Amino acid sequence: PDHPVLIDQYLENATEVDVDALCDATGRVVIGGLMEHIEPAGVHSGDSACALPAVSLDQQALATIRHWTEALAVALQVNGLINLQFAVKDGEVFIIEANPRASRTVPFVAKATGVPLAKVASRIMAGRSLEELGLTAEPQPPLQAVKEAVLPFKRFPGADSILGPEMRSTGEVMGTASSFGLAYAKAELGAGEALPTSGTVFLSTHDRDKPELLPVAQRLAQLGFRLIATAGTARSLAAAGLSVEPILKVHEGRPNIEDAIRSGEIQLVINTPVGRQAAHDDKYLRRAAIDYAVTTVTTLAGARAAIEAITALQCEQLEINALQDLHPAAGR
Repeated sequence: PDHPVLIDQYLENATEVDVDALCDATGRVVIGGLMEHIEPAGVHSGDSACALPAVSLDQQALATIRHWTEALAVALQVNGLINLQFAVKDGEVFIIEANPRASRTVPFVAKATGVPLAKVASRIMAGRSLEELGLTAEPQPPLQAVKEAVLPFKRFPGADSILGPEMRSTGEVMGTASSFGLAYAKAELGAGEALPTSGTVFLSTHDRDKPELLPVAQRLAQLGFRLIATAGTARSLAAAGLSVEPILKVHEGRPNIEDAIRSGEIQLVINTPVGRQAAHDDKYLRRAAIDYAVTTVTTLAGARAAIEAITALQCEQLEINALQDLHPAAGR
């Protein structure tokens, strides 16, 4: 009784959602932006890429999130901005937290939609209403927007690229395009992670992730990539009919995966360890990828997003969209 222990149930493979909303003294609520995270819930929201508008959530989940946002903003008597974070798993919506304040996503939402949320919130706090300010409906961005975190792993020798609940990013970039794939590709490029359109992909996942890895590997093969993998992953994919070349881990001999990364043979690394020991065991290959500027993906959700981006890059040209052109009224 003197040492209470809190045990929380963790939602595995849930989709996290960020909402920035405005509420005035009359009780009117307008959602500024509803963003779907790319990385699963459990990765710090500041380190996860996110898409505005959401790209995979069903209409029922979106309606629930909007309803709960409005109800909580009114119940908390918010006068200005509020940020809420939700998780969606198997169609069920869970609320993670509600913060009656501006969040780090406000600048992204403002640039994506053209609505200066901070300016509007300031005027609400000074006594104006949303109706007086001409904002009575949720604004829709003219293009798909993707926010990506800038992670400083290259600047810290020995740092690992595994993402978790502790925020590690030092900045953010935004990509906009007519499709999610192209917007994500531009955001990755802005963050210093250029996605390859050809070459060799190295795959290594925990046994739990192997069923979900299969469609990822199949799509990469269809896109023309050569696949190599550690023994267990290679066996799993080969059993499903894929052409995969096995490669040794460092402790298994040479030539191994670290040699392949150092020699420039690998263009993309997909590595999803589960648990502290697995993360420690594979750290050497992720660190080698960082040191030799090989793009590394550590979640299957991130891998699926990367595939959409690579698909877009193979058949579309990168487009340049100036914010002044997207939101001409914002400059007046």
